[in-house]
Amino acid sequence: MKKKSFKRRLPFYIMALPGLAYLIINNYIPMFGVIIAFKKINFAEGIIRSPWNGLNNFKFLFATRDAWQITRNTIGYNAIFIILGTAFSIALAILINEIVAKKAKKFYQTILLLPFLMSWVIVSYLAFALLSGETGLLNNGILKPLGMEAISWYQEKQYWPFIIVFSQLWKASGYSMIIYLSSIVGISQEYYEAAKIDGANKWKQITKITLPLLKPTIITLFILNIGGIFRSDFGLFYQLPRNSGPLYPVTRTLDVYIYQALMQNNDYAMSSAASFYQSIVGFILVVSANAVVRKYERGSAIF
Repeated sequence: MKKKSFKRRLPFYIMALPGLAYLIINNYIPMFGVIIAFKKINFAEGIIRSPWNGLNNFKFLFATRDAWQITRNTIGYNAIFIILGTAFSIALAILINEIVAKKAKKFYQTILLLPFLMSWVIVSYLAFALLSGETGLLNNGILKPLGMEAISWYQEKQYWPFIIVFSQLWKASGYSMIIYLSSIVGISQEYYEAAKIDGANKWKQITKITLPLLKPTIITLFILNIGGIFRSDFGLFYQLPRNSGPLYPVTRTLDVYIYQALMQNNDYAMSSAASFYQSIVGFILVVSANAVVRKYERGSAIF
């Protein structure tokens, strides 16, 4: 029976081999490089023979005067992205679902998803066309004709928390919207028909049917997003503000700091330590968030 069962499943195992090979080569073999975080790298001797450095690479990372600033920016922005991004994506999904015409619905889905498919390099040039102090549309096309003084957008840090949050919502919400929309489409229309018979208006249908049935999807994405709260989109925080020094207090996150340290100091060990720290924190947060969800609503937990 076991031989027959294995033969029946063999084609599926063979089909899974390419994906499994990619997973091992791309995700597991490079994990060997984790030891760089605990080494004092000497490339003449190689990774294995380089002397051990204990936790000194981690100490250097958090002993810097910028440690609090980059930690605050990384966690703070991600918390805002999770809260506003979730609310905005759900609202878009509900609005798109209310469109009756199929062609119009596909058109709006495409328009909303298009920013997600664009590189941050392209987005940074679009932003520069708007915000450039000399040729930008905002200064030359809006502020100056209204008799207002031009703003040096890439020198004034007070505007950039809003610019960064807006850019992230504009670029990423379309993808999350598709996920929530697919869940909404899967909700049986019988619930809504029964609600209409009982006299429920559209708002009641959304709050009493749509949102409660979306809860498993919301919780799943929330847990996954929590795991990345100590990471940041490098393009958003480096490409968009064009690595402008005056904006560092509000745009420099841990990933940007690691890149700058690597490019300026060639400190591979410290960069590896920071990446390892991000991974450990992300793992702990995912497990913790899932444990909390499992305690109060076991059916919505991922594992």
